[in-house]
Amino acid sequence: QVQLVESGGDSVQPGGSLRLSCRIYGDFLGDYAIGWFRQAPGKEREVVSCTGSSSGSTNYADSVKGRFTISRDNAKNTVYLQMVSLIPEDTAVYYCAARTYSCSTDVRNFGSWGQGTQVTVSS
Repeated sequence: QVQLVESGGDSVQPGGSLRLSCRIYGDFLGDYAIGWFRQAPGKEREVVSCTGSSSGSTNYADSVKGRFTISRDNAKNTVYLQMVSLIPEDTAVYYCAARTYSCSTDVRNFGSWGQGTQVTVSS
């Protein structure tokens, strides 16, 4: 199994920006689809965005479309989530996860997870 390590979480004001990073260890990033998920207190973990392995496809939850951008740098074994125009509802622990083949919106289809990074949006 690959290991994933997230970083970049912080506390920002509404309207602010953050870039999260997800570094992959133990295998080549290019072989995996990587998803970003988030979990707010008292809520279920939900998919935010995903980038496919070979196709380079990307998808986003409706709640973040136009504000979040996922990208990958296979040479650095790293996936990024650029977040702009942050709102308080974006407050959550953000996780990245890996699976072979294509993206999925089901958290149960991802076998390797990072430890999470906290994003807090508050004035």
